[in-house]
Amino acid sequence: MNDKLYPVSIQHLVSWMLAELKSDQLFGIPRELFFEPKRSDPFCMNRYGQRLETPIGVAAGPHTQLSQNIIAAWLCGSRYMELKTVQTLDELEVSKPCIDMQDEGYNCEWSQELKLKQSLDEYLNAWIAIHLLRHHFAWESDQGPGVIFNMSVGYDLAGILKPNVQHFMARMDNSQDLLDQKLDLLTKIYPPVKDLKIPARMTDNITLSTMHGCPPDEIQRIANYLITEKKLHTAVKLNPTLLGSNQLRQILNHDLGFDSVQVPDEAFDHDLKYPEAVKLIKSLQTDAKNSGVEFGLKLTNTLEVENHRPVFPEQESMMYLSGRALHPISINLAAKLQQEFNGALDISFSAGADAFNVSDSLACNMRPITTCTDVLKPGGYSRLGQYLSRLSADMLEDNAQSIDEFIIGRDESARDLSQAGLNNLIDYAERVIQNPRYHKHNHHFDSIKTARKLNAFDCIAAPCVDLCAINQDIPEYLHYTAQADFKQAFAAIQDTNPLPGVTGHVCDHLCQLKCTRNNYDSPLLIREIKRFVTEREIDKQPTTSAKTTNHKIAVIGAGPAGLSCAYFLAKAGVGVSVYEAKPFSGGMASDAIPEFRLSDDVINLDTGVLEKLGVRFNYGARIDKNTFKDLQKDYTHVFIGVGAQKALTMGVAGEELAGVLDPLRFLSEIRQGSRPALGNNVAIIGGGNTAMDAARTALRLSGGLGNVNILYRRTKAEMPADIYEIEAAL
Repeated sequence: MNDKLYPVSIQHLVSWMLAELKSDQLFGIPRELFFEPKRSDPFCMNRYGQRLETPIGVAAGPHTQLSQNIIAAWLCGSRYMELKTVQTLDELEVSKPCIDMQDEGYNCEWSQELKLKQSLDEYLNAWIAIHLLRHHFAWESDQGPGVIFNMSVGYDLAGILKPNVQHFMARMDNSQDLLDQKLDLLTKIYPPVKDLKIPARMTDNITLSTMHGCPPDEIQRIANYLITEKKLHTAVKLNPTLLGSNQLRQILNHDLGFDSVQVPDEAFDHDLKYPEAVKLIKSLQTDAKNSGVEFGLKLTNTLEVENHRPVFPEQESMMYLSGRALHPISINLAAKLQQEFNGALDISFSAGADAFNVSDSLACNMRPITTCTDVLKPGGYSRLGQYLSRLSADMLEDNAQSIDEFIIGRDESARDLSQAGLNNLIDYAERVIQNPRYHKHNHHFDSIKTARKLNAFDCIAAPCVDLCAINQDIPEYLHYTAQADFKQAFAAIQDTNPLPGVTGHVCDHLCQLKCTRNNYDSPLLIREIKRFVTEREIDKQPTTSAKTTNHKIAVIGAGPAGLSCAYFLAKAGVGVSVYEAKPFSGGMASDAIPEFRLSDDVINLDTGVLEKLGVRFNYGARIDKNTFKDLQKDYTHVFIGVGAQKALTMGVAGEELAGVLDPLRFLSEIRQGSRPALGNNVAIIGGGNTAMDAARTALRLSGGLGNVNILYRRTKAEMPADIYEIEAAL
């Protein structure tokens, strides 16, 4: 395992591809996930005088450096390849780890990790491989390759004028000699390659990416050089700070709730200001018109924020935000700029793009749409297929035969395409801030990673299983549930869980905090699925389990530990008798958890299974020294599972005073039918599930009229109670 990038030769790359394709996959991506272009696809578009088979692509990032990554993106439907930004300093030490992709995304990586010659070689290898694959799949077209390589350079004009960057740019424009050499090497591996018409020019367009804090006049000098001297179609990437500190912080910290993410004042001080940006854009539009090339904007760069996560090296004081938190900010910046220019700006868009907003973004006349954060999450490039399937469905629903029709169809009152796109953008800018998808949710987790050591070949172990207290095979019963095989699903649950009814209602489901779906959208409702399967199948269990041993086991305590012991012993054919001091089973689960969360009927379902297995219950059986000695004589083994029945104390003066209640005793008395008069003012100290149960119970006792306050020493986001219980209490 290594964190370095190691390029491979064109011979190795193509041999690797052809070998994998024999098994209908490539780079681990199955053939059924490949995007096969068709002339009838309604989402084709033109960019810089070239045809794009799709309006989506991958934004410049770590996933557009190596050729196999670019090829994988292309296979899954990406057609606009924003290649990783290069610069004259090509022997950088990039801090590792440099990317933290969980909910929103963060990074501290800002340039290519390869040397310039290696980057050029990787891009040419990918260029050749894509043309080769088009021939192999018979996807060739008389309308060109359908893909655009968009190069990116930075970070100042002096660096761009250095010989190594100039050589890179010249070769991206014309690589004929290098191309011929590589084709000669491939002739024996793939003979038809010599007959392929692969253009020596990989690109005639570029995106300028500058450092945060780059002066406006430097940005203009570089862009002017690219437009007037190099005659390149040029896009300038802008920073989200253009929106201004007040509006940006209002959206990020208040409207979306990302209150722990702090954008420092210096980010606004040293970045391009809005009036300067307007002046810059107008000037570059004139330069482009005079030079006969196209000019546009790329929205947006990442957002510079203070490093508040324990992931990156300590020397990284700043990190750069991307993903869903950036989406509403960048959409509102796009709306502000388009209103300034009456909808006439050419804008390509990236911030927080995913399958669920690609249609809305395109309807705003921003194209192409590129993504980075989303494909760095589980699923990778295969996620791109969902972009196109959702976009196709939305266009079909609107009866749109082209992207232009799709944009105009969203606002039929508009006079032209630009006006329709602007109107749609203004509307979307308002809606996106209110959309809960972009709001920070308190999942009570920082990472789906677990403490399990990650070895070289075990990265497919499910983190939900690691966090489950009984190591349930959660993926197995979820799989059977998805297949509607509920009998097998319940068998998988019961294999390690003797109390599926109870845990299906009140388990604190730590598994859900580590569900890998957290990196897609939201976790699977694992506990609720277990409840559904249990309620459907538990009454269909066999009536008894044959006794196969001479062992007789006494279990003291009918709480979760005792019931679990009895269940597995009975399943193994052992005779079991349970002794419980209380008149019911379930222990603290049935004595302290309020009935509105866990009913007697649910508990009886679980104990009923044990009774069917032959377990004998003895209630009201308090065990003292003498009866314990009797049990030792009458049984071959004794299991003691009396539980932890005392609540923690705070260790402060006054806890013993009247009116200060032990929460477990309070909840137990209520469960057994007591209805004490608490008064109208109740304070609950603590932020765990017991505190939430006590608060909700106290409010019910007052008929909903009492004043119940929860006092917790930290913030709401740090409360250890289940988020659903907190919401129910509040």
